[in-house]
Amino acid sequence: MRWALVAVPMVAAMPHADLRAWLLIGVTLALSIPLLWIHDARVRPLTTALPLAVIATTGALWVLLPSSWASVAMSSTTFFVVLRQSTVPIVLAVGLDFAAITAGAARYDVWKGALSTYAVLAVIVLMGLNRRARLARIEQTELALARAQTANEEHARAAALAERARIARELHDVLAHSLAGLALNLQGARLMLVRDGASPDAVAQIERAQTLASEGLAEARKAVAALREDAVGVERAIADLLAAYRLDSGARADLQVEGEPRELGPAVGTALVRAVQEALANTRKHAGQADVAVTLNYAAGSVELTVADRQGRRPPDAPAAGYGLRGMGERVALLDGRLESGPGEDGWRIHLTVPA
Repeated sequence: MRWALVAVPMVAAMPHADLRAWLLIGVTLALSIPLLWIHDARVRPLTTALPLAVIATTGALWVLLPSSWASVAMSSTTFFVVLRQSTVPIVLAVGLDFAAITAGAARYDVWKGALSTYAVLAVIVLMGLNRRARLARIEQTELALARAQTANEEHARAAALAERARIARELHDVLAHSLAGLALNLQGARLMLVRDGASPDAVAQIERAQTLASEGLAEARKAVAALREDAVGVERAIADLLAAYRLDSGARADLQVEGEPRELGPAVGTALVRAVQEALANTRKHAGQADVAVTLNYAAGSVELTVADRQGRRPPDAPAAGYGLRGMGERVALLDGRLESGPGEDGWRIHLTVPA
């Protein structure tokens, strides 16, 4: 739709075009094609220059062919510049519009008509600013809702953990202690029966009861450990870290899992989660609101983790590894793994491989 607002007026102007107009139409169409893919991008040199160039060429075409629809293309492009760009491009876009309207009025001596055109330009700018403010409010509302949902989930998780801890205490204080006392009493009873020369069947029954009590005690201890540790999978832990980063920075943070996921050892899982945590902390510190991509690859006999931020430029080499990267390297080395970190073409990249 946005591209059509530029292309259709250009096509409509073709029947009345001379050589200069044809040149402007061709340049405008060529410049407008990339806007199909970059109109939603934030302010960058390309996304700023192309709309301004389209405004300039359509304004010039409108001056040459005042009866054409070139003003529609100029106005619609101005609207989307006001909607998406920062203050400087907006001022430049309005200045180009003002210059085109003034040049047309001076060339054809239609200053009275120019006043209404200036008013239309002002209305377009105000509409763009109003739409921009509305989108910003919607974005803030969605962000607030996401944060509220996260807070509710954390509250529910904290309540669940508190309940699990209470159940674990009850199991430990009542059931585990009772089973431990029962096992000790049965052991004493068995020794007394052996001392008094009781029948082998009676001793065997006591031994079986002692075995059941011991097994029940072991299972109770396992249940207490499971309730208190509340183990979380590596993928879930990394996804939670990325969700927190998205809410904090507003940037994208994606996790891609490759290969067949499998259960990892506690040391390996901790190393992977801590590596993502340290990488995100460094991104917050050195790259602001850069997008982050995390890849977790379950290879044969090993697991690979790649964390890359997209800063849009090659970052400078770090003078020395910080304590976080050193600790990460030491943790990976203890697992006989490998760690690589350094600047890439458009950001910082960390890659580690650990046997698993």
